[in-house]
Amino acid sequence: MGIGNEMRGDDFIGSWIARKFKKDSWVSIDCGTAPENFTSMIKRLKPEKVVIVDSADMGLEAGEIRIVEENSIDQFTISSHSIPLSLLVKYLKEFVKHVVIIGIQPKKFDGRMSREVRRAGEELIKILKEEKEEKIKKLTQ
Repeated sequence: MGIGNEMRGDDFIGSWIARKFKKDSWVSIDCGTAPENFTSMIKRLKPEKVVIVDSADMGLEAGEIRIVEENSIDQFTISSHSIPLSLLVKYLKEFVKHVVIIGIQPKKFDGRMSREVRRAGEELIKILKEEKEEKIKKLTQ
């Protein structure tokens, strides 16, 4: 699930990744700013794992990627979606075994995506295609 707003610079990164990501046995969904609109599709698909990608102001260098723990979501997520990501994750966990939240540190929220964030998106696509999410550092508070 890629979350993002195409009109807000680096906030678009989750959607951008969802549009670019292709891998057999994976379903990539560009959720835009309303990921809650895709929960019935996910419920129907019955995946073992859902990966959510969103921009998140984590106080890091632009383009840094981190796994965001469920208990820290609302503290760091800044994307323009309409409901708190913590509520979405709580709902998904009712029917999905494993939910992974990946944040990418934005640089700016206007114009096009920054180079740093686009490079991070390309790197994350490679990591996900190899199914090596464990390579991503966890966000420590």
